[in-house]
Amino acid sequence: MVSVSGLIHSVESTFANVHDLTPAAELLHGEEIVVCADAGYQGIEKRPEMEGRGIGFRTAMRPGMRRALPDTPEGRVDDLIETAKAHFRAKVEHPFRVIKRQFGFQKTRLRGMLKNRCKVNVLAGLYNLVMARHELLCKT
Repeated sequence: MVSVSGLIHSVESTFANVHDLTPAAELLHGEEIVVCADAGYQGIEKRPEMEGRGIGFRTAMRPGMRRALPDTPEGRVDDLIETAKAHFRAKVEHPFRVIKRQFGFQKTRLRGMLKNRCKVNVLAGLYNLVMARHELLCKT
């Protein structure tokens, strides 16, 4: 997950048959006030491990529901809210672009979970180094 700084603060890799919601609680560091998530995380606030954390969840609307919004003032406001949520979530997609394009990690080969997890952790660390280097060079 990406913090306010734009750096990756935690990485979790799971098998393909594990839903995204399952490791979600482990990805949060505990200081979050608001969590923005895509439509795959709907219902995260109802999970038992999320109760009592005091986190506000801004989960996106499913694409079909968004397309079905009425052409009324209320529907346009709902669409603007969904657009604002998308702008916040877009920051999370930048590390994936860098890892896929700059580091060439576009496909995961069947090498075993341990080897794939190790490679993902190394790539996340490399991303942080590249982004931190960029920030340090811009300040001098």
